[in-house]
Amino acid sequence: MNTFEIKTKVVFGDDALSSLSELSYENAVIFTDAFMAKSGNADMIKSLMTGCKNISIFSETIPDPPIELIVKALEFLLEKNTDAVVALGGGSSIDAAKSTILMFGKKTGKRIPLIAVPTTSGTGSEVTKFAVITDREAGVKYPLVSDKLLPDMAILSSELVKSVPPAITADTGFDVITHALEAYISTGANDFTDAFAEKALELCFEYLPKACKDGNDLEAREKMHTASCLAGMAFNDASLGVNHGIAHALGAVFHIPHGRANAMMLYHVMKYNAELEGGKFGECSLACKKMAKIARFVGLPSFSEKQGALNLVNEIKKMSKQLGIPQTLADAGVSKNDYEKAKAHIIKSAVNDACTVTNPRKINSASVETILKGIEFFN
Repeated sequence: MNTFEIKTKVVFGDDALSSLSELSYENAVIFTDAFMAKSGNADMIKSLMTGCKNISIFSETIPDPPIELIVKALEFLLEKNTDAVVALGGGSSIDAAKSTILMFGKKTGKRIPLIAVPTTSGTGSEVTKFAVITDREAGVKYPLVSDKLLPDMAILSSELVKSVPPAITADTGFDVITHALEAYISTGANDFTDAFAEKALELCFEYLPKACKDGNDLEAREKMHTASCLAGMAFNDASLGVNHGIAHALGAVFHIPHGRANAMMLYHVMKYNAELEGGKFGECSLACKKMAKIARFVGLPSFSEKQGALNLVNEIKKMSKQLGIPQTLADAGVSKNDYEKAKAHIIKSAVNDACTVTNPRKINSASVETILKGIEFFN
């Protein structure tokens, strides 16, 4: 027997932020980063929370939130006797808030509500039971998985993402594509997750280039915000694959932004998963067939299933180049010497990553090494 649940209330469309006025708590905390605080966005969110009595702001979240940050944030929540958290920011802020609330629950025996307000269209963290924290000393990212990490409400406002620069829009947009595509071909996929992933991919291929070209295109921004949420709903149930396993390892060691690392790997991982490497087209696997189906959805030729899957991965490659995604580790600022030192650790981390478990094609150290060759070009 299987089950499928959507526990997070999603508020979207015009005036979505007005729903903040419906919150009613004694000691609420806005969980965000320094930029959101300095830009005035945190104060704007605070001004809308008219039903809350005391509102504090914790603005120390950083990319790839480390364990030390979670400890510091936990102390802040305990000091403020917090009874609700509003997480404002990208995936790092939301993941840090989720992780801190999980620790708060273990410390106090109370689970406090979490309202997620994403300011990037990428992670889908606002609707998932996943969070990622970093052990800086070990150079490892740890995916946390628990139903207790699910936000109670997600508020999607395109107004909050229209100022995101093109490069970050591209990085986070490819994160959405990766979430949707990995969930779609995951061994944990089902009819429900497929429906979310298909719609997310349809929206991404149409609207991501538009959002990168013109950040003030609010329709494109809204559609990418929706796609991010839909992809989150898909992988929340279906999980992901080795693309995320490798991206987590690259991010932990070289601090490549998560969406960018996913984008760099996507062509090579999907080519591997569809068994298209070497130009030899044998029997089409289930992953290959599903990728061909996506090719048809987004308007690419698909005269055969193998050809359709190939056209999809080639379109991913083409789009990544057009949107300025680094194509090699050198392009991402990684030196050959540093890579060679870390390579064995990256491969081991990717193989052992929790996301790799549901990859549709068998993964071992040799296969990860083969996939990595695609980005191992140095000047």
